[in-house]
Amino acid sequence: MEHTNKIACVVGPTACGKTTLGILLAQRFGGEIVSADSMQIYRGMAIGTAAPTAEEMALAPHHMVGVADPQETYSAARFVEDASACVDDILARGKLPIVVGGTGLYLDALVAGRSFAAGGSETRSRQRLNERLAREGIEPLYRELSIIDPTAAARLHLRDEKRILRALEIYYETGQTITEHDAQSKLLPPRYDAVYIGLTFEDRADLRALIDARVDAMLSQGLVEEVRALLSAGVSPSSTALQAIGYKELLGALRGEKSLAEATEEIKLRSRQYAKRQLTWLRRNKAIHWIFWKKERDFPRALQLSTEILSAHGLG
Repeated sequence: MEHTNKIACVVGPTACGKTTLGILLAQRFGGEIVSADSMQIYRGMAIGTAAPTAEEMALAPHHMVGVADPQETYSAARFVEDASACVDDILARGKLPIVVGGTGLYLDALVAGRSFAAGGSETRSRQRLNERLAREGIEPLYRELSIIDPTAAARLHLRDEKRILRALEIYYETGQTITEHDAQSKLLPPRYDAVYIGLTFEDRADLRALIDARVDAMLSQGLVEEVRALLSAGVSPSSTALQAIGYKELLGALRGEKSLAEATEEIKLRSRQYAKRQLTWLRRNKAIHWIFWKKERDFPRALQLSTEILSAHGLG
């Protein structure tokens, strides 16, 4: 393959078969997979995040799986930096990058090459804002944001302290509001020329049934033990990693706040709700070529259709 900026993206809601199709396409096109999943980036969380298994990763090169410590907070900005380095390296070697994942923000930011406004937990502005938050509460800070950036304030709830502080921090660090920064970013051409393959079910009930079955399978594979191992390793229950679906609910069960059966039903519910949010996000992208599963996932058919779509866009 010539060195271009063309990439393939396999997207869709949880449990729809993205990992399998990604591997099949990597084998067909001699490509390499870059994960775009905000939780698969953490080590020691393979079961609950449905990360590719060692056997699956042996079938095709994988990147951005298990690259972060679950005790750290991994941002979208850091993902774009790390994942784009992987994509650029794959392209430079004449291979096809196949981005696989269901985290819409990460996927969109990677394809766009979006830069995130400067700032972070260690800036002087953030330290001062945290001190003011402790001293004054969030309301004066929210009123301040309403004056500086009324557009941003209008879309934030008073309870969303993290984003209110972030918006103020960006303004005090750069002199530019987060609304202005985002508007400028959207005017830039995308970094990569992406061809999207989307997977989902014709009947939403079939997706829900598959999600429920996968949750049961995760528990039988040792999800409870995986959560215990993370806690034993010193990962804080309040860490970003342990707020993931499956982990947060089981933490409650391990603390005795609910039964394992109650936690299991909650995981299934949260997973189905997440799938619905994923589809809502993805359907805004009119460039996605959707493949609809019937009752069962027909991977040979999906591989054939995907191959035709990618070849038609010059990726064959």
